[in-house]
Amino acid sequence: MAVPPIQRSPSAAGPRLPWVLDVVLGLLIVAALPLAILTIPNTLSVVARLLPGDIDQVALLRTHGLALPALMLTVPLAGAALRRFKAVHLILAGLVLIAASDAAAGYAGSEFLVGVVRVLRGVGAGIVLPATLAAVWDRVPALRALWVGVFSLSLLVAQALALWPLDGVSDWKVTLQPYPMVTGVALGLAAAYLVVGMVFGRAVEAGPQVGERPRLLLAVLPAGGIAVVAISTATEGWRAVPVFLLAGLAVVGLLALASFGAPESRTPAYVMVAVGVVLLPSAAQVTLVEMGGLGGPGLRGLWVPYGVAGVLAVGASVLVRRYAPAAGRWLAPLGLLSMVAGLCSVRLLVPSADGLVLVVPFVLLAVGAAVALTSALQEVEIGAAVFGLSLCVAGVLAGFLLGTGVQMAMLDGVRSAQELVDGFVGALHWWALIGGFVVVGTIVLAAVLARRSGEEACGARADDGRPEAVSACDGGTLDLADEDRTTGAIPRVVVPVPPSGAFGQARSLPEEEGTADQGGTVPAVPPQAHSPEDDAPS
Repeated sequence: MAVPPIQRSPSAAGPRLPWVLDVVLGLLIVAALPLAILTIPNTLSVVARLLPGDIDQVALLRTHGLALPALMLTVPLAGAALRRFKAVHLILAGLVLIAASDAAAGYAGSEFLVGVVRVLRGVGAGIVLPATLAAVWDRVPALRALWVGVFSLSLLVAQALALWPLDGVSDWKVTLQPYPMVTGVALGLAAAYLVVGMVFGRAVEAGPQVGERPRLLLAVLPAGGIAVVAISTATEGWRAVPVFLLAGLAVVGLLALASFGAPESRTPAYVMVAVGVVLLPSAAQVTLVEMGGLGGPGLRGLWVPYGVAGVLAVGASVLVRRYAPAAGRWLAPLGLLSMVAGLCSVRLLVPSADGLVLVVPFVLLAVGAAVALTSALQEVEIGAAVFGLSLCVAGVLAGFLLGTGVQMAMLDGVRSAQELVDGFVGALHWWALIGGFVVVGTIVLAAVLARRSGEEACGARADDGRPEAVSACDGGTLDLADEDRTTGAIPRVVVPVPPSGAFGQARSLPEEEGTADQGGTVPAVPPQAHSPEDDAPS
């Protein structure tokens, strides 16, 4: 009886026009990621002269900074929610919250309403970050590389993008809604991505496994602790030394939490912590030092270095993703070393009246971060990637606290404008030195723990008594023949082959060549045996 062929469902094979989904998703990444990272900088002090007299400026500055703690707490929760909700739905929800914060910003006339607007924006940005990462995870390699490149560039230019709309403004509320048009464009692209997915067939979206959810929820604890420390330092007026020590403890705690989990998931977590602690806090200080009022070229002189760094960061991420998919063990530390070189160039080249010189530190920082992140995320699942992202955004606040402690120490007792400028430059140079040591320490920690994990794995294999496992761990080779190699738990099956060959072609064994020549060739297929059904009556 003939069995009819199984007809595959068109939707089971993926979308009919995958390139349409990829193009829309790529545009969405370019619009939504910088918008989410733009939530982090606190720029209210720039427009302090525009604040009304009946508002407590110090309290308003604290509430304006609530966006980053809200973002930190939301990222791991949104990552855990990816198992129950589709990524596109979470992207839409996050962008809707950002749009709502833009709309409500015009009515924020009190400290409480400003806090509500900033928390709302932080929650929306915290949803967008892991949801966009999950959306590109199982798509074409270029999309994940684009996400990493745009993420690295966004961390580099976040402070500059936050300051750009404030040039010559007459209303302080612009800090609450810096780019409402970009929010609308991103929301439209998210809606288009949803519609295109419904029309052409939705691609499979990645989500964390069941066992990864507890570790994601565990990331909420350090985020909450660092947020409490940051709010306390701004509220209680702490001195420089306690702020610096607590920030250092926060970085150590993040690295300790990154050490939990499977050995293969530690490298992306370490890399994420290092990038979060160093990249945005360093770029923010360089941007402020290079402002026109401090003798630098101003924002107009920084856009070319930013653009060059962004193009090279995206290009480097694409190259690593496409041509070095299994080189994360050496490319990740190489990218972090590039960031160390960028911090060293900051000490040598900043401040500079010529903005083009800043191409060197910006390229080294952005490209190094992109290479390290792309290579570290090559061989892990989405759950480990979102966990590392949670530590990254927590590391951003820890890095800001470290930089704040250094600035407080350097600016203590200044009496003139020149001393103020010198204090900011000195704080930047000290921060570059501290950040370099943080990155180098992360590289050493990752290498030591990776070597220890490898030794433990080799010891476990040696306990099994398998010679090939011991030889592989010792770096040697085996002298066993292929036919005698063990196959583990599956026994070796030897299929007898007739002298005529496996494919029915007549051949003679060496000891039977004379017999074969005298008696003729051995038939390739034996004659058919007699069947009892041949004698049955018809």
